[in-house]
Amino acid sequence: MGITSADVARESGVSRTTVSYVLTGRDGVNISEETRRRVRETAVRLGYAPSAAARALRTGRSDLVLCILPDWPVGPVIETLLDQLADELSGRGLSVLVHHGRGQRSLTELWRAVTPRAVIGFAPFAAEDLHAMRQAGIQVLGTRGEEHQPDPALPSETQLEIGALQVRHLAARGRRRLGYAWPADPRLEVFARDRLLGVRRACAALGLPEPVVLPVTLDIPAAATSVRTWRGQGVDAVAAYNDDVALAVLAGLRAEELSCPEDCGVVGVDDVPAARLAAPPLTTVSQSIELQGRYLAALVLADLDGSAEKPEHPGHGLHLVERESV
Repeated sequence: MGITSADVARESGVSRTTVSYVLTGRDGVNISEETRRRVRETAVRLGYAPSAAARALRTGRSDLVLCILPDWPVGPVIETLLDQLADELSGRGLSVLVHHGRGQRSLTELWRAVTPRAVIGFAPFAAEDLHAMRQAGIQVLGTRGEEHQPDPALPSETQLEIGALQVRHLAARGRRRLGYAWPADPRLEVFARDRLLGVRRACAALGLPEPVVLPVTLDIPAAATSVRTWRGQGVDAVAAYNDDVALAVLAGLRAEELSCPEDCGVVGVDDVPAARLAAPPLTTVSQSIELQGRYLAALVLADLDGSAEKPEHPGHGLHLVERESV
């Protein structure tokens, strides 16, 4: 039989209620720091792990924070965000469960089965899902802590600024005729649309021509074809949807025996690990994902604690990482 809270209480010389208060991190209870330390150390020494199932039966809620991802490709950026969120929440005994949009299980079935403490939506929920979760007493958050869901038809300020930052950097380096490398995966269109809009607005503001938009697949011959088209229209720099697409553009330039940045500059987005290993190393826009993960965790904890003060949004968190591709 496994170690129970009664074993921890007996070994520590305190009540089971005190053990529960200490190990669940409950505040507002008059327990000395010495007692808290002794209970924690005893729990570790005995190998006691609180039962998530038992807590769910007592409270009607598990210790899970459910993250709902739409049908997006899950790459380094999303993985880093979720890792940071999980690390931040683990200090409060909370675990992160991710539900991807491609799953066959419905959202209603999932939240009823796991009874989460909170649900984070990375895209707006259907009105009936949102109403049902809130009626069930589940805290529901967007990634910016919105009480009301944002209109998905409106452009994202962060994505607009990504595109504008790319253009401003290229223009400052003397590039005048820009191409835009559109991703081939249709699931990325919601982001690509807004980033391209930011590129177009920045070009107009700086008096640059309309960007030449071409799809770029992660395939060298196809990328080389796009590069030939751009060069035929006088393009001297390419703003890519993300680093993966930018790396394909670099491969296309090499296949066409062109030099980067001399013949054509390239700037990506995300600062993935491969960006610094590219030839030449890739200039890119970093989204400071760790910062966003800490903010999202603070939102969840403030909401669960019933705090009237919400954490201040850290802003876009964007900065340009200058390397040799521009």
